[in-house]
Amino acid sequence: MDTLFTMRRTVLALALSFFALTVYGQAQSTPAYEPEPGQSGKDVIWLPTAQGLVDRMLDMAKLTPQDIHYDLGSGDGRTVITAAKRGAKSYGVEYNPDMVEYSRRNAEKAGVAGKATFIHGDIFETDFSKATVITLFLLPELNVKLRPKILAMKPGTRVVSNSFTMGEWKADESQSAQGDCTSYCTAYMWIVPAQVDGRWRSGKTEFKFAQDFQMVHGSVGRSGKLEPVLNGRLRGDEINFVSGNDRYTGRVTGDRIDGVVTTGIKAVPWTAVRAR
Repeated sequence: MDTLFTMRRTVLALALSFFALTVYGQAQSTPAYEPEPGQSGKDVIWLPTAQGLVDRMLDMAKLTPQDIHYDLGSGDGRTVITAAKRGAKSYGVEYNPDMVEYSRRNAEKAGVAGKATFIHGDIFETDFSKATVITLFLLPELNVKLRPKILAMKPGTRVVSNSFTMGEWKADESQSAQGDCTSYCTAYMWIVPAQVDGRWRSGKTEFKFAQDFQMVHGSVGRSGKLEPVLNGRLRGDEINFVSGNDRYTGRVTGDRIDGVVTTGIKAVPWTAVRAR
């Protein structure tokens, strides 16, 4: 009986060893995941962004180590890794789990795993509200779908897109890259504007602003006289416009604007508060 038991245990041990060697051999023979340009994804196919355009996009955003960067649809992770190399805390949101692991390995190799974080998730369900810089390479209809969420972010947040626009929201700036970039070489940048739509008061003067993204128009009323708002524009929380002979500049902080109004060569402080 003892001999039979010993034989069975030996056979079982050999079988387990063979199984382990087989699994190990398969693991060794399976090549590491490599993404293929043009492969399908949840919302778009994947195409790599040329490094030259990655650099140009982050230059346009004036990315600093103080920034929090999110790349929506981070693909192979190169934009996140580049941002992390510049010192920013950078996050990539990617739906493909293989791409996420691939990006994490690349971040490790680049020595920036501590600053580059890759999230396996859906860009339309992920909270990126703490970002100060956003990059993306999505189709226009997807950019437009994200637009309400982006416009609700803190004024001054910079958004840079590879090649595709945001519908009626016109870009504040566009640049192209050359060098290693042979296709999809234009970047568009938007700066999230403050919200000024509505009525504001400054003493006996009333401002009525109508806002179209970063463009502002409307009227200024004083002493029963109305003057149109001309050349009105927001750049983040900074507002500039002309009305009559006056040029206004200011900074929007919630329901208050503080700045300067210039008439000719005379400049005086100007403050307005939102009317309720």
